[in-house]
Amino acid sequence: MKGSKAALAELLLPVAPEMERMRAILSAQILESSPAVSDMTDHVARFQGKQLRGALVLLTGEATGNTTDEHAAVAAIVELIHLATLVHDDILDGAEVRRRVACVNQRWDNQIAVLLGDFLYARAFALSTQLSSRLCSRLLADTTRTLCVGEIEQSTRRFDFEMSLADYEKIAGQKTASLYSAACELGARYPGGNQELGARMAEAGRCLGLAFQIVDDCLDLTAREEELGKTVGTDVEDGKVTLPVLHAYRASGEHARAAIRDAYTQPDVPDRRAALFAVCDVSAGVAEAEARARALVDSALEILATLPPSDASRSMEGLFQFVLSRNQ
Repeated sequence: MKGSKAALAELLLPVAPEMERMRAILSAQILESSPAVSDMTDHVARFQGKQLRGALVLLTGEATGNTTDEHAAVAAIVELIHLATLVHDDILDGAEVRRRVACVNQRWDNQIAVLLGDFLYARAFALSTQLSSRLCSRLLADTTRTLCVGEIEQSTRRFDFEMSLADYEKIAGQKTASLYSAACELGARYPGGNQELGARMAEAGRCLGLAFQIVDDCLDLTAREEELGKTVGTDVEDGKVTLPVLHAYRASGEHARAAIRDAYTQPDVPDRRAALFAVCDVSAGVAEAEARARALVDSALEILATLPPSDASRSMEGLFQFVLSRNQ
């Protein structure tokens, strides 16, 4: 873990001062005079993790020669939105642990967690209204709508073992990749620059975000909680049919397919992830999903290669590769 953190810190060196500004803005935004809310925001501040999405705003700005004094605030807004989605996602997943601490829904309850997520969204959009350009507000409002649509679509497609791979990627693109895409587009365009460049970087961010979600789906099946730092096996417990499971299901015969469905749906199964591994070749499905993630990162790298060489673009290249190799 220390090696991973050190490697990430080195990749972020071209924007290290701006990352510190972003973190200061973020800390100021989650301060609240209410003792009850302050207790919760102090707790949720421990969920901030790698801050990849905010870093992408700053690195893309540097790599495209578009950095402004407001990019750190834009990055903080992106991170606030991401933090809100984490709080809400933990409710939807019934998760218990994130970043090795209790999720808000476990420390308090679902009602409190919903309200805290809403509080974080409100702070994000309040801050966006203070910027000199409305681009950030407009783009992130649409992105937030998109990610909510993705979460709703995923919830309504639980236990759908006939889902097409295209539908899986559409939903994952909405609920996860959309914020990566927006981060890269804002970095390249804010406060209102080159739309064609912004569209290219948005596509690179979409590919990266989709790869991130696929890797996350694989880790939910293969990682241990103490390594990942959050509850594992939640997708199977919640009925989410992710890409590695779709591949495993497609490769199975009818008897194994019925057993996979039973692992998801039969009552009183103490460990659904273990039950899934017992009835099909999950590892082969994981390998196919990982290959798709690599292809997506390769596509993102091809777009990145159109930018002039710089420390920032080289760091972005390393960050894209980091998403593939992460184990937490």
